[in-house]
Amino acid sequence: MGVMRISHVSLSVMDIEASINHYVNVVGMYLTHKASDGTAFLKCWDEWDKYSVVLTPSDRASLNHVAYKVENDSDLDLFERRINEYGIKTEMAPRDALPFCGRALQFRLPSGQIMYLIAEKEYVGKAVGVLNPDPWPDDRHGAGANFLDHCLLVGELNPEKGINRVVDTSEFLKATMDFSLSEKMMYGPDASVLGGAFLFRGAKPHDIAIFGSTGPGFHHLSFFLEDWNAVRHAGDIMGKNRVDVESPPNRHGVTRGETIYFFDPNGIRNETFGGLGYPSYPDMPEITWTPETAPRAYFFHTLRPLESFATVFLPCS
Repeated sequence: MGVMRISHVSLSVMDIEASINHYVNVVGMYLTHKASDGTAFLKCWDEWDKYSVVLTPSDRASLNHVAYKVENDSDLDLFERRINEYGIKTEMAPRDALPFCGRALQFRLPSGQIMYLIAEKEYVGKAVGVLNPDPWPDDRHGAGANFLDHCLLVGELNPEKGINRVVDTSEFLKATMDFSLSEKMMYGPDASVLGGAFLFRGAKPHDIAIFGSTGPGFHHLSFFLEDWNAVRHAGDIMGKNRVDVESPPNRHGVTRGETIYFFDPNGIRNETFGGLGYPSYPDMPEITWTPETAPRAYFFHTLRPLESFATVFLPCS
């Protein structure tokens, strides 16, 4: 019972063909369906559901929603009750309201983004199959991303007005969906303001993260790669394709992930996230980062902050 993992991220994009090219030939995804309105559905080679990224043509780039997958359809009824009792309005969407999915529980996070919980999505299988599989598919391409790993959301943070959507969203996820906090970024002169939260449901360092900023938004979607060699190869692919790279191969102090941040043709930030960092379990003590260590926490090799990393993010529906 419960939330298992991220299911997909749905994005509005301004150039659908350039976007498909990016997610296929740079990230290494596979196009599994293209609807009559141009909406594209893509998956990574080691995923088994029909899609983990949805790209919808639009006149502006934005986040439509994020979705997480629960273990059983009956879990949706449990979470509907919990979330309503918490004071947040929900709506149970019928089967196929989200394409290729069963019924879906919709609500808006305290940080402002629309989230869905789903239990069923059309199964298409891994590219390597499940009977005596090879470690990778013969047609692996681009960066060869294994799977969608996590996303990072942005919520309003204004301590002077008593607004902290990082706290609000973290507490909501913990109370209603049994997420646990793995790491936290503290800010303020006495390091008392929670400005970044990393939460998990499985055994990874994080399945979702929330940062504080000027208002609601979407920071990035992250794709898992096996190791540092795969991250370096991804950097080569980005260079060959003239991708706008925000931060070249580096390591996080927080989560210990090996990383590259880069932008798709619409200015939507992507990440390749290498290695699992460490195993996370609910009894693991929370890791705390204090304000003066923020550059080291985010970019362990260079130890320098990136202004764009803290100020550039996507609006949400």
